[in-house]
Amino acid sequence: MKNPEEAYNLEGFGVDDVLRRIMYATGLRTQAQLAERLGVRRAAITDAKRRKAVPAEWFLKLCRMYQLNPVWLESGLGPMRVGEEAPQPEPQRHKGRPVLNDSEGPFHLDEFAFIPKVTAVPRMGPEGLETDAQVEGYFAFRQDWLRRKGNVSQMCLMRVAGDSMEPTLRDGDAVLLDQSQTEVVYGKIYVVGIDEGVVVKRLDKRPGKLVLVSDNRQVYPPLEVALNESVSVRIVGRVIWLAREIF
Repeated sequence: MKNPEEAYNLEGFGVDDVLRRIMYATGLRTQAQLAERLGVRRAAITDAKRRKAVPAEWFLKLCRMYQLNPVWLESGLGPMRVGEEAPQPEPQRHKGRPVLNDSEGPFHLDEFAFIPKVTAVPRMGPEGLETDAQVEGYFAFRQDWLRRKGNVSQMCLMRVAGDSMEPTLRDGDAVLLDQSQTEVVYGKIYVVGIDEGVVVKRLDKRPGKLVLVSDNRQVYPPLEVALNESVSVRIVGRVIWLAREIF
């Protein structure tokens, strides 16, 4: 274990994956809860993600409090907790990289990103959706596919409700959101925070106002929102993909 004054450089592991393992192992639901448990400001978590380095003191504290295996915490390999057996045999390796095998051949673990599925409860502030979102679980996507669509570290999944975006989006659909894409591109679909609520709409930007457009226009006419201090409006990110269950 490192000196508490040092920091773990997670460039090779992915700081988001490490933080997700921390949340999973500790049962904490938000970054605000994690910051409180560590005795730091919430901004310190955001700063660690930006620097791609987690203070060794955090690792020491979490490993001691939850009996976590530091190797698992860093890489996801081996047992989660000290004294436990690994849940599965150590992955095979190809050219030094861990792989999974199926009938179609080997798959490298680092070719996948685990995207959180969240309950959209955004805070009206600069931190972004994920700081206050409740994480329900994680879903694996190929890294190369995600990179073609946007910033992988800023992506999350959320479920939409209502019929205002039918037929494009239906009640219960899951959408993939890139929180780094907040510049309005006419006709694209965005998640927008308005005061304490969150909506999914197509956007058009006009002087001093934002126009929220539903696809189900016969029922939901366009809504103009003034960009002033009386209403808190924030573009959380752009919808870049959707998934739908077929019954």
